[in-house]
Amino acid sequence: MNPVPFLELTVGSTYTSTARTLTQADLSLSCMLTGDWHPIHADADYCREHGIEGPMFHGPYGILLAMGMSTRLPEFAEPVIGALGLRDWRYRRPLVAGDTVRVRTSISAARVVSGGGRAIVERHFALLDSQSRIVQEGYGSTLLRLANGEDTP
Repeated sequence: MNPVPFLELTVGSTYTSTARTLTQADLSLSCMLTGDWHPIHADADYCREHGIEGPMFHGPYGILLAMGMSTRLPEFAEPVIGALGLRDWRYRRPLVAGDTVRVRTSISAARVVSGGGRAIVERHFALLDSQSRIVQEGYGSTLLRLANGEDTP
């Protein structure tokens, strides 16, 4: 992908990642990393008894996927200083091993701050399943370092 300069970002531009299939090993690693072995995440019998398709990933795992898979959606030409946070994150559907997901990001806002030396780019993130249904979605902001004196797009 070609890096996109801040001045060429267009509100409404959309980018989509390649797909990734989630595995049982991913789910087990999520349980190990968090220490959360609740039966809804780790026990197929429990899930069956409660009418649940199967052990599901922790909700924040979808955030991790969306952020990681969208790192270069778009790839910014300017250096990334850091993430500023997430807002309005929604869990729409459960994630289970075997799901194939991709991320669609859209530029929702872009503005210069700090006397022209920095910019904030806000993106809408949608984690999609193989049928293009939204599994999780929300907004996140990224802080970029600009050359001094750049104007807003």
